[in-house]
Order: sequence, then structure tokens, then C-alpha cells
Amino acid sequence: MDVVTEHVDVEAADGVADSLFVHPAEGVHPAVVAYMDAYGIRPSLEALAERLASHGYAVFVPNVLYRDGRSPVAENLDEQMRAEDRAPLWAILVPKIRRLTPDVARADAKAWMAYVRSRPEADPGPVGTVGYCMGGRLSLRMAGQFPDVVAAAASFHGGGLATEEPDSPHLAAVDAGGELYVGHADNDGSMPPEQMARLTQALADAHVRHTAELYVGAAHGWTQVDTPAYHEPSAERHWMRMLELFGRVLSA
Repeated sequence: MDVVTEHVDVEAADGVADSLFVHPAEGVHPAVVAYMDAYGIRPSLEALAERLASHGYAVFVPNVLYRDGRSPVAENLDEQMRAEDRAPLWAILVPKIRRLTPDVARADAKAWMAYVRSRPEADPGPVGTVGYCMGGRLSLRMAGQFPDVVAAAASFHGGGLATEEPDSPHLAAVDAGGELYVGHADNDGSMPPEQMARLTQALADAHVRHTAELYVGAAHGWTQVDTPAYHEPSAERHWMRMLELFGRVLSA
């Protein structure tokens, strides 16, 4: 399916967010908000959005770190991502990520939802979300924030999804009205087994329909083709799981 890729500026809670909106060339299609990983909007993420759109979705990818500037999130990003020592890159990224508090994320999510609702290419019905790494937290939060709108939400190698903090993402996800899918990375320091168990138990106790799956042998970040963690078999399985969820729930 042919797609159209637009680089758009979107009015958000605290300024303008440079974003992507990718949609099939013809027709109206279910909307999906795709949350970036910490490395932000870049060619590989644009390709991911285009692949998802080619399956019949209107895909919106906001720069959630817009408060710290437009994309890319750092100079010489590709080179820094592939460097043996990525500590200098994380020294740049971590302060930006920490400023993306739950309150900030909720305010922005209202803007993201308003934007997809404003696009004539996006079906006015149920919305999907998907997030990678830090974006996994945002995807689950959005599902809980808009329980009557978000019908399907996915997180892949999301970190810190079920901490002991009072604003942990899992405490928002329990309010979800749609179906959730969580793909965990194996041996992921940002999402240890105790958090996986806490998330699953909380969703079960709240009667939230969900699936949690461990991608054995896949490292944190396995879906992203431009990172050292990329693992093609697991990445293709992630596509199968995501497309099955969205195809079954959003197109019903």
C-alpha cells in the first residue's frame, strides 16, 4: 500500500512538537500514536512508521522531547548510537527524559489525541498506541488516560513499567479500557522480572485484557534496526504481534 509521509509541526502543551504523520495515500484508516524511543525521530523510526502505515493505519509519531529542541535529539546521532561507549550520548538524553514527567506526558497526550482527531485521513473510531523503550511507558499511560478511545496499546522493550514509585506507569495502565500487549526484552536491567510480575498482576487484578510475552535472547532495544541491540527474528515477531493486535481490535 502506498503511503504519504508528512513532517508536521503540532501545537503541544508547552510549544511546538516536530512530528511525523504517515498514512495510506487513499482512504480513511484507524489512527495509531507511535511513541519514539529515547533516540527520537530519525530515518529508521520514519521507516518503521511507514511500514506500519502500509498495513492500513494513519500513524502519528510526535517528538515527545520537543521541549528540549527539534529532532534529532543529539548531534551525530547515528555515530553516537553505534559507538562502543554511549555514555556521552546518555549524558545528553537522560536529563531530557527525566523532564518528561507523568504530568507532562498527560498534557501532551491530549494534544496528540487532538491532532489525530483533526486529520481527515484518520478514522474517528478507536485509536491504537505503540511505544518503544521509554515510549512503552507513554503508550501504557495513554491507554489508561483515554480508556474509551484507546482500544489497543502495545509496549516493546519498555523500561520501568511497574516500579514502586507512586506514579509508576502500571498504575495508569490499570485504567485502560482496551487490550494491551507488552513485549519484554530478556535480561533487561530496566525491566527486571519483579517488575514484569508486578505489571502482570496489576493488570490481572484490574481485569484489563492483556498479553505479556518475554522475547528470550533479545536485548533491550531489539526492534530498532539502527541500534546494536537489533535482533531480526525477534523484531519480525514484534511486527506479527503488533499487526495481529491492531488488525483484530482496530479494524473490527
